[in-house]
Amino acid sequence: MRSLRIALLLSVLALVLAACGAGGSTAGTTTNQNTPVIIAWLPNESGAELKDAREAIGAVISETLGRPVEHRTTTDYLIAIEAIANNNAHLGFFGAEGYVQARERNNKIVPLVIPSGADGTKETAVYYSWLAVMRGQEGNYQENGVFKIDNIQGKRFSFVSSSSTSGFRVPSASIVKYFGQQERWKGLTADDLIEGGANKFFSDVQFGGSHQGSAVNLLSGNVDVAAFCDACVSNYVELVSGEANRPGAVYRVIANADEPFDKFPGAEFVIISSTPVINAPFVANSGMLTADEIKRLQDALTSDAVANNPRIFATKAEIDAGFKPLFRKTQDERFIVVDDSFFEPIRALR
Repeated sequence: MRSLRIALLLSVLALVLAACGAGGSTAGTTTNQNTPVIIAWLPNESGAELKDAREAIGAVISETLGRPVEHRTTTDYLIAIEAIANNNAHLGFFGAEGYVQARERNNKIVPLVIPSGADGTKETAVYYSWLAVMRGQEGNYQENGVFKIDNIQGKRFSFVSSSSTSGFRVPSASIVKYFGQQERWKGLTADDLIEGGANKFFSDVQFGGSHQGSAVNLLSGNVDVAAFCDACVSNYVELVSGEANRPGAVYRVIANADEPFDKFPGAEFVIISSTPVINAPFVANSGMLTADEIKRLQDALTSDAVANNPRIFATKAEIDAGFKPLFRKTQDERFIVVDDSFFEPIRALR
């Protein structure tokens, strides 16, 4: 009997020691150097043409932590957000709305870095949420030569995803604010824009699933107006006329565009509304990575070496050679650290 108690005690002790070894990491150490660091990517950044750009980021993370990296590409916003919120991914690259939603589900989710603006600061760290129509239709959204969104009401409309910042949260907030001043639409909410039909704000509403998908909804004629962002379609289109990211700018699908734009070479669309949006963050799950690991990642990603890596912040020469980037180097772009309060403007829209 005594020997049985000793055996049981030793078994319990072994389990306790094993648990300490598996979960009790100290600063500067990891649970298992062979365990991959999993990065969740939204559909916008999951395309095959961006594989090299994803792997350039992954290489920095792997070298910094001394661990392999596994890229989890997705076809749905919620899959990526749930992966990090449910402790199935260590890192993710989300829009601000996606980050806010992930943090609501799991308060261990924290911002890691954001790409800066052209001058290297957070003050200019913006991209643009567009409302676009096919070329030839832009006159329907002008009054005395000035672009207005009055006539989007009653049209067939495409958003990206209800978890998208520039493809839903920002444009829906802008629409609600603008039309909510009219007696007919007083009390209009973002939820009212999700479904179309008779007596609804839009006659039909579609969700592209990605910014590329929302743009293709427009190009294919499935909708009259589409919301998507400049950054996510920059690898597929070129500016034809007007000022970039301003109403009236005309963009054309390039001849050798990758999927899903390959079916629409030469198709042109016009921006009727353009709204600046705070840049998307890389986010970290602090329940799966130690504070030391997160700090080391921030130090590595904000380094000059990364800022000058043409496979991370792609130069014009790199792009002209055929490289498809996630980020572009026009002046002094680099990664910078921000805290949770940086994303308060997005929470305010909700």
